Amino acid sequence: MTGLNRAPLVRRALTSLVLIIVVAFGLRLGYAWDQTANIPREVIGRLPFQTETGHIASSLATGKGFASPFQRDSGPTAWLAPIYPLLVAGIFKTFGLYTRTSFFVAVFLNILFSSATCVPIFYAGKRVAGLGVGAGAAWLWALFPNAILIPFEWIWDTSLAALLAAIILWVTIELPESRRWRDWIGYGLLWGLALMTNPALLSMLPVLLVWLTYCTRSDSRIRLAKPALAAIVAVACCVPWTLRNFVVFHRVIPFRSNLSYELYIGNNENYDEHHRGATPVITQELETLRYLRMGETAFMDEERRKALQFIASHPRMEVKLLRWRFVDFWMGVADPLRTFVAANSWPIRGILLVNFVSALGALLGIVTLFSKRNPYAVSLATFPVVFPLLYYVTHTSLRYRHPIDPVVLLLTAIATGAILGWGRSLVQRNKQTAQSTTALAPS
Repeated sequence: MTGLNRAPLVRRALTSLVLIIVVAFGLRLGYAWDQTANIPREVIGRLPFQTETGHIASSLATGKGFASPFQRDSGPTAWLAPIYPLLVAGIFKTFGLYTRTSFFVAVFLNILFSSATCVPIFYAGKRVAGLGVGAGAAWLWALFPNAILIPFEWIWDTSLAALLAAIILWVTIELPESRRWRDWIGYGLLWGLALMTNPALLSMLPVLLVWLTYCTRSDSRIRLAKPALAAIVAVACCVPWTLRNFVVFHRVIPFRSNLSYELYIGNNENYDEHHRGATPVITQELETLRYLRMGETAFMDEERRKALQFIASHPRMEVKLLRWRFVDFWMGVADPLRTFVAANSWPIRGILLVNFVSALGALLGIVTLFSKRNPYAVSLATFPVVFPLLYYVTHTSLRYRHPIDPVVLLLTAIATGAILGWGRSLVQRNKQTAQSTTALAPS
């Protein structure tokens, strides 16, 4: 087979969504298989579930209701949104409480969620910038180290949230051309599912609805009515959970109750050098004990009061914390250069490099879209610009960025495509210049 005949086959393979999904699934499954072999059998069924998700799921599976996020019986909770704990509770009911089989099933579902994310990113990229970019974005996601690690490392909603965020982007950019009301109802249902899985996605909903209102091809009244219908459906999906919380806690809690806790964890006296040693170090363990002693409602009220007091009395420190959290969100650590130098592990260094390159790629992708006046620029930029704002104010970690990582990699693929296109154009111009110079040269 000649090189010319081989090229179309290679191109078809590289743009094959099926192949990309198979590779993504194989890498995630292979990593999970390798890591499982290093964990004692008596540990693997229990330790991964020692989180708020696992404890609430255990409470549900044993008939105690949506309660007790910290293992000890502490009564009803709204610490997490309900979808993923209910999913894990179903696994416990079917495959046993804190068993190896339950762990394997939970990891397998996370791997399915993560691998399936290739689909919306492929089609969203194809819509925005062509088949090459769509396939490139899907390959980046398939090979992305964080997306390989997280399905195994976190029995949490993280992988499912990334899938839902990617689907939201795909549907959002397709929706302006739809004239069917049922598509907008479906969009609202999709958002309802996402909000009951990871409420942090809510920050993007108003921006995307405004963008849809502007882009929808209808007269002014219909243009407003369709996004409004989607918003109403999304809100309606959250009403049963909100009503449950109102009955239990006698206050309106639409999604989760723990925002005050997250705010205090990222804004407290530990960060004040003048108070170090004068007050006890604030730790998650001590805060958990306070929660168990005070109860959820009183605990959250106290956390909010202390966090707001610290923020108001330490404006300079807040500016510094904001900068640290910004770097931490995008790099996974607040001091990436020092961590990179101190790390004895090349995998850790590799993750830091990949995080940096993808963050830079997202920025360049946004610049590329706006410079080319791409009609989808605002919708894609919403994810890395708006979503992190909550974490800049509270606190962050590597997995908090993960729901928008598919879009970050899509933007990186767009930037890469633009750079390659610019390089090809430069080479072509140089060839034309050389040919012109040769033609004008005296014989």
